[in-house]
Amino acid sequence: MNGKKVLFVSSELVPYLPENEVSHMSYEAPRMVNSNGGQIRIFMPRYGNINERRHQLHEVIRLSGMNLVINDMDMPLIIKVASIPRERIQVYFIDNEEYFKRKATFTDKKGELFPDNDQRAIFFAKGVMETVKKLNWSPDIIHVHGWMASLLPLYLKKYYSDEPLFADSKIVLSVYGKTFEGELDKDMIKKIAFDGIPEEEIASLGTPTYNNLLKVAVDYSDAIILASEEIPEELTTHIANQEKPVLAYVPVQEFEEAYANFYNTEVLK
Repeated sequence: MNGKKVLFVSSELVPYLPENEVSHMSYEAPRMVNSNGGQIRIFMPRYGNINERRHQLHEVIRLSGMNLVINDMDMPLIIKVASIPRERIQVYFIDNEEYFKRKATFTDKKGELFPDNDQRAIFFAKGVMETVKKLNWSPDIIHVHGWMASLLPLYLKKYYSDEPLFADSKIVLSVYGKTFEGELDKDMIKKIAFDGIPEEEIASLGTPTYNNLLKVAVDYSDAIILASEEIPEELTTHIANQEKPVLAYVPVQEFEEAYANFYNTEVLK
C-alpha cells in the first residue's frame, strides 16, 4: 500500500460512536493502510451524539461554506476535523444543522428511523465528494462502509462521472449484515432523480430497504468485501451475479493481509 491514496467513507467509526461491526472495521482498515505506508483520509457524518469537546472537533473554515442542493433545497455544508491521537489519523466530519444536530444516529427514542435519513445519505455522499474536490486529493481507492454511505458509489459514477479527480478511483464496498428494518422515505428515488440520475437505473430504490440500498451500491462499485459472517441471501445472490472481484468474509483478527492483498491484486490491478 506504500504511497497509495485510500479514501474511507463510513457511516460509523470508533472512537466517535459505540463499537459495532461497521464502526470497528471502519477504524481498523484505515489503521492498517496507514501503518503500511498508504495515505488515508476518513469521512463520516457529524452526528449530534458525538461529543465535540471530548474528541476535539473543530470547523475547517476554508472547506466549509458551500451549499449543497438536496431535493431543490439549499443545505449548508460544514466540515469539521479531529484526530485519533494514538494513530495520528485525521477524520473529516460532514455536518449540517438540519440533518445532523439531533442527538442520535439513525433512529429516534422509539427506535423509528428518522424520516429524512434518505436526504441525510444524499447530503453525506455529495458532501464527501465536494470536500475531496476542495482538498484536490485524488484517491486510488474509495472504500465505503455502512448504509448511510451507500449512495456514494452511485453518485461518484453518475453525478461526478465527469470529474477528472476521480477518473481512476476504484470503489470498494464493504457489505455488512442487515443493520435496519423497514424502509426509508418512499420518495427517495425521486430525490436522487432530481440530481439527474435516471430512475430506471436505480429502480430498486422505489422500495428503499436496506437490501435495495446495498444492491445499488454493489451495482456501482468496482469490488466487494463481505464484511459480516451473516449477510442477507438476497444480497449475496445479487453480488454473486456480478462479474466483480469479491473478498469472502475474513475474521477481524486475520483481515490485514487479506485486505492488503485484495487492494493490491484485485482492485489496483
